[in-house]
Amino acid sequence: MPFTLATWNINSVRLRLPLVAQFLDTHRPDVLCLQETKCRDEQFPLAAFRKLGYEHVAMHGQKGYHGVATIARRPITVVERRDFCGVGDSRHLAVSIETGGPRLTLHNFYVPAGGDEPDPAINPKFRHKLDFLAEMHGVPAAASAETASVLVGDLNVAPLETDVWSHKQLLKVVSHTPVETESLQAMRRAGGWVDLVRRHIPPEQRLYTWWSYRARDWSASDRGRRLDHIWSSANLAGALESVSVLRAARGWERPSDHVPVIARFAFG
Repeated sequence: MPFTLATWNINSVRLRLPLVAQFLDTHRPDVLCLQETKCRDEQFPLAAFRKLGYEHVAMHGQKGYHGVATIARRPITVVERRDFCGVGDSRHLAVSIETGGPRLTLHNFYVPAGGDEPDPAINPKFRHKLDFLAEMHGVPAAASAETASVLVGDLNVAPLETDVWSHKQLLKVVSHTPVETESLQAMRRAGGWVDLVRRHIPPEQRLYTWWSYRARDWSASDRGRRLDHIWSSANLAGALESVSVLRAARGWERPSDHVPVIARFAFG
């Protein structure tokens, strides 16, 4: 059976609800993981999603900042809402879902951006980001004969040279500094995670999921970064059929600066 999963940093779910509705109506993923929802759980637009056929919603939100939500057409069970680094931010949500194949534990993450200065000694935001990435080492890709794990979200790190428009020029820019990329890759390896996007799309190919609002013409300049990721436990990698990045969404009216990333699996 096919199973489709999407992840998208929406940068305010209420502000961009029409874009989310357009995406869901067109692409119909089984599950959509949103980041940076920017609203308390009681303010989340549940009715709109239910009207679109997405009856099952789990949230971990806060006022005006951060926030993650997992929206599904199938029943989901909340496993954990972890407070990483103990600062009270809503940046993680884990749920369990039946897929028609293995039962998934699905982690939805919004990793701190880290500010502008890549020096933890003078930038508390960057220190927090590094601490957050270190704590993520405690999230393994748990799996068995009947279960698997997926980790998705805006991880705010572009790990490969081809994940940024200029490796050389961004080596000292937050999201692509060696200390961030090495930490993320070490965490992925330690947890047994597979980078599904780069399993399907060769690492030699440039690939971006984020383009800055500061660019006058984002498409022409194409100075992007791959900040949004889909990982899985090794036992799920063979079921991956395709991965797509919906670049066109960056050009929609009042868009997020991130675009959806979609993975499709075939089970059975």
